[in-house]
Amino acid sequence: MTLIFASRPNVYTGSPLDRADGRREDEAWIAAALADPASRFVPVWRARSLVRGGRDSAEGGPPEAVFLDLDGGAAALLADGASWAFLGLQDGAAVFALDLSAAEEPPGLLPAESGGFVDLRSVSAVLPGTVASVLAHARGLMHWRGRHRFCGVCGGACEPRSAGHVMACTQCGAQHFPRTDPAVIMLVSRGDHALLGHSQRFPSSTMYSTLAGFVEPGESLEEAVAREVFEEAGVRVGRVQYHSSQPWPFPASIMLGFYAEALSEEITIDPKELVDARWFSRAQMRNPEAHGFNLPRGDSIARRLIEDWIAAG
Repeated sequence: MTLIFASRPNVYTGSPLDRADGRREDEAWIAAALADPASRFVPVWRARSLVRGGRDSAEGGPPEAVFLDLDGGAAALLADGASWAFLGLQDGAAVFALDLSAAEEPPGLLPAESGGFVDLRSVSAVLPGTVASVLAHARGLMHWRGRHRFCGVCGGACEPRSAGHVMACTQCGAQHFPRTDPAVIMLVSRGDHALLGHSQRFPSSTMYSTLAGFVEPGESLEEAVAREVFEEAGVRVGRVQYHSSQPWPFPASIMLGFYAEALSEEITIDPKELVDARWFSRAQMRNPEAHGFNLPRGDSIARRLIEDWIAAG
């Protein structure tokens, strides 16, 4: 199997933040940073990011992520009880996530010119990579926070500690830390053909993508690749080669990308996982629309695996 290297960074990587974890326990420093006019706040409302512009907006123009400062609405939102978490430092200034999800509608405390809340995946391809990374960081951390309000040990209420990076049980004292679920995603190839599948969960009826699945307890990444491919498509694989990884906060995964060498060609799909799976040639994948299918979205590691494999042929 030919070695294929990542041609460029994946979307949602390349964060400009110094996570400054040593500051998280310094309550006086955090309090000062929350009151510092230089600090910036990344709003999140029900897993959506605040963006100004874009083709569906009144402003028009390219979409632009909106970071708030205290005078620009953050002070009022904090006073109104919005939850927050320290993300890190950028050029010496503190950056916080600001979760506004308790509001039934996007908060009226935001200035009218702030834009609107959108799914990050709808704009990530046209945002600067460093900005998309910060938005993904905020989205993933606040998603975790929102789903750990109660202790998994005793059921007691939890409250944030360590500048939002720990949820501590007020009843039994257990501490809960941010969780990221590892998932393998792999392009399986045999000669000049690669295996792609179609799932009912896909947004398009003609979309075909790489296979993927979560890593199970006691399993290596290579074993997870082999198991998932065989379970979903009935294809045995041999050598497995790492390509790259991608944070995927939709809602809380890290995607670990691989290439795998197929040892068999016959496909037997698991209908609970896939509607269809096929072998596609490089020529077909270079012009998918002409062959009646389309590839996964451009911000995904699945698309990067496919593009780098095509380029290596």
